[in-house]
Amino acid sequence: MQKQIINYQLSIVNFYLMALIKSYKGMSPKWGRECYFSENATIVGDVTMGDECSIWFNAVVRGDVAPITIGNCTNVQDGSCVHVTHETGPTHIGNYVTIGHNVTVHACTIHDHALIGMGATLLDGCEIGEGAIVAAGALVLQNTKVGPHEIWGGVPAKYIKPTRPGQTDNAEHYVAYSKHYLNEE
Repeated sequence: MQKQIINYQLSIVNFYLMALIKSYKGMSPKWGRECYFSENATIVGDVTMGDECSIWFNAVVRGDVAPITIGNCTNVQDGSCVHVTHETGPTHIGNYVTIGHNVTVHACTIHDHALIGMGATLLDGCEIGEGAIVAAGALVLQNTKVGPHEIWGGVPAKYIKPTRPGQTDNAEHYVAYSKHYLNEE
């Protein structure tokens, strides 16, 4: 009996430590294997994620008025917001993308292996090329096209220089971090 009570109490604790995963208008988030969602992450509506993704503390992924798709091994770090708009449409995020702390991603496309620096803002319709970097604090204006393997920064963001080989290989570290967190649960 004592073991049942302890198991019940652990179940209650685990329930309260789960991410907020919420359906909206009949659409529920879907994800692949070995994803990690921090306890206070929020994932709402028409969101589809691949395998080994991670949504970190206080991050919000809200697909309420259009879909959000996220590829494999992508991380959305602490305090970031990924959203959509009913006017300009969905958000598409590729494989092995790193979205740094406190980033706003709104109704845009981010291609594979891109790195979005801390505090950056990506506005509706912009497109971030494969292997590109958006510098910390940058503001990528509506409908801006950042080319593959380019670094952009500033307010508003402008081209700075090409990336170096391996410069955006950060996503795999977050896959490893998420596995450590999963093993703690």
